[in-house]
Amino acid sequence: MSDFEIPLILPAQLKALAQAQLSRSCTCAMGACTGWESVPGERWPAAQVSRVGSLRASDGFGPEPTYEEFHPHKTRYDSPDAPIAPAFFPYNRCDVFTCSQCDRVLLKYTEYGGYYIDDRVRAVQADLVTDAQPEA
Repeated sequence: MSDFEIPLILPAQLKALAQAQLSRSCTCAMGACTGWESVPGERWPAAQVSRVGSLRASDGFGPEPTYEEFHPHKTRYDSPDAPIAPAFFPYNRCDVFTCSQCDRVLLKYTEYGGYYIDDRVRAVQADLVTDAQPEA
């Protein structure tokens, strides 16, 4: 699937994907990933995950996605109970994957720091997905 063919996944679709996942134990090296975790390339189970879509808008000429985060209950970026809000950072830069071993839905984005590049992953919990939007 090329970058131009990746379907945009809306919050309701992401929630439905996560609700449909079976609860099988996984043999991948991902671990729980209930909050954002740094996942080096050698730990990413490329052979057993498939990219199914993206939370990133495909229009490269549109406005820059916000860097604003959504934490109405005083959670933090890496909190396991932080809301999964696709209109906010870092979700608005994520691709969506499913694991063929455990059916988990995983979000992955790349953090570009001043001196590093870091892939980060979080497992989707359906009850945390929200369609909240940034204020205009």
